[in-house]
Amino acid sequence: MKFEELEGRFRELESLHVEKLSFEGWTIARLDGRGFTRLTKHSLELEKPFDVRFHEAMKATVAHLCDCGFAVRLAYSQSDEISLLFELTERSFDGKKRKWLSVLAGEASAAFSLQLGQIGAFDCRLIELPDAEIVSDYFRWRQSDAWRNALNAHCYWILRAQNLSPNTATKQLSGLSIERKEALLGENGIDLQALPLWQRRGFAVMWQEFEKVGFNPNTQSETRAVRKRLHFETELPDGDEFGLWLGGNLGA
Repeated sequence: MKFEELEGRFRELESLHVEKLSFEGWTIARLDGRGFTRLTKHSLELEKPFDVRFHEAMKATVAHLCDCGFAVRLAYSQSDEISLLFELTERSFDGKKRKWLSVLAGEASAAFSLQLGQIGAFDCRLIELPDAEIVSDYFRWRQSDAWRNALNAHCYWILRAQNLSPNTATKQLSGLSIERKEALLGENGIDLQALPLWQRRGFAVMWQEFEKVGFNPNTQSETRAVRKRLHFETELPDGDEFGLWLGGNLGA
């Protein structure tokens, strides 16, 4: 069989199950670290439960994703996950989901691995939401998860410091209420509300316009131009205030 015949045959097979985004509302990609428990607990020497070097690697990964060819309106990250909200005008790869998934996961994995010098892989899923109100609810949900992650992580490592095994610490935590977990932190000298905001609420990244002032030597005059740069918001509000903040950045 000739190459042209083989190519035609397999190109057709490849396209049989191509799914496309509807582009009828907002699109969000959520990326999660794959096997990061092993990576953070065994392969890397990290401070527990949160490590600044890991946090900086996540910030660099988010920045790379915002500037890798997709039009990102807003990015949010907490723990080992990243959520990307795309502009309504984004139409990369004609909306082919498999391309979006593979490219975004590949870009995130490569950027993160370069930052820490260890292989760190991400998976990716796509979510389509009809309006800005539901988009706001999505990000409030992810921020609530950040708070729960912070609470559980600090409790887990308190129990590990008391010589409990990983399985025993996990089982003991699964039966505790939120109030009892907070009490456990207090009994061990940790004030959850005093922890860095990026641990409890995550952080956001977005493009912002700024005016760049220059000088034209030919005309001997000052020049001004509008440019864009990434802004990291590391002191996010929470609750209803976070919802208002999101509304302002979504144009809702």
